[in-house]
Amino acid sequence: MKEKQLLAPIGSSVDRRSFLKGSLLAGGAAVAGAGLLTSGTLARAQASTPESSSLNKGDVAILRFLAAAELIESDLWTQYAELGGIGTNGPIEVNPNQTLNNYQVALSNLDGDGPQYISSNTLDEVSHATFLNAYLESRGAEPVNFAEFATLPGSTATGSTGIGRLTNLMNLNVDTSWYVRYRSATNPDLGATFPQAITLNGVTAIPRTDADFEGKSNPNFPGNDHIQAIANVAGFHFGYIEQGGSSLYASLIQKATDLEVVKIMFGIGGDEVAHFLEWVDFAGNGVQAPVAPFKDSISGLTFPNFFNPLNPLIQPSLIFPVPTEFKPNLPPVSIIRPLTDKFGGAVATIKSFTADGLFIGQSKQFLNILQAMAEEADSAKRLAQ
Repeated sequence: MKEKQLLAPIGSSVDRRSFLKGSLLAGGAAVAGAGLLTSGTLARAQASTPESSSLNKGDVAILRFLAAAELIESDLWTQYAELGGIGTNGPIEVNPNQTLNNYQVALSNLDGDGPQYISSNTLDEVSHATFLNAYLESRGAEPVNFAEFATLPGSTATGSTGIGRLTNLMNLNVDTSWYVRYRSATNPDLGATFPQAITLNGVTAIPRTDADFEGKSNPNFPGNDHIQAIANVAGFHFGYIEQGGSSLYASLIQKATDLEVVKIMFGIGGDEVAHFLEWVDFAGNGVQAPVAPFKDSISGLTFPNFFNPLNPLIQPSLIFPVPTEFKPNLPPVSIIRPLTDKFGGAVATIKSFTADGLFIGQSKQFLNILQAMAEEADSAKRLAQ
């Protein structure tokens, strides 16, 4: 089996979350198994087949799409980890003498543990992709392999490995409406829509070249305004990615039949929620003092202070989901939303990723495969056992 390795650097833990020490395993992981899905035919029949062992086709379709989504996340998080994470492959160790690049410094301005969180988030996503493919194989189903599509050029800045990528992080249209949604008492599953918290179109979330490490000094924080703007974009993109994963697992788990599949989805989905909560706080630190307000003197991108004037719909200190409507005649409840496949399912995820710009430059074949996998996953039905 030919495998593609994705880097998952692990380094020093600094200010908070000291419990992480010793709790993460070492090393990069093989995340792309054999057996790329190439058929566009939707297997909508739910009966068990010899190929899927004891899993019905619906559960296989769900797990394969989740494996595909985790491969995509592993690819983009690896790019973040190469340039913004700390440490190298190996056990977590405190290294107070490590020299940070300006991107890592800018990320640290949003949270002193930011570079470590990026490395840890990367390791989590790689573990998800590796596990889901291995589980599919263990149940007699075909894993997902996107190695042939990892051809996009990535950053050439110092720290990047220069390998081919599945995803683009250098020309994004970041949907920041999630930031408003979780501070609103209205529910997207019931038709609510939300404005952008901040407009981030045609932006890069990583240094593209070494030139992006430079910029005009800003007295509000160490580093410079240009690389700080890139780090701020990354912070909102982190939240966008992980809120999507939270809703995706919550949506698809309602369709799963096999109890072990439900157990896996509940476990991994919970980890995605944990990621999301950190990045909600992280993104908010980029739009309040002492970082904001500021304007990138190179790109012209502006980050205001969301506390001035204060607006509860974008208040940075509201990091927990505000209670929202669930159905008529019931009180508001604090929940993940959306929870339906229409807005949070597989097809909705691919549509959102495409609008985000993650797949700029990707082949039509890749997009067709993803769409077919997404439609098959959303078509799954929970069966009586």
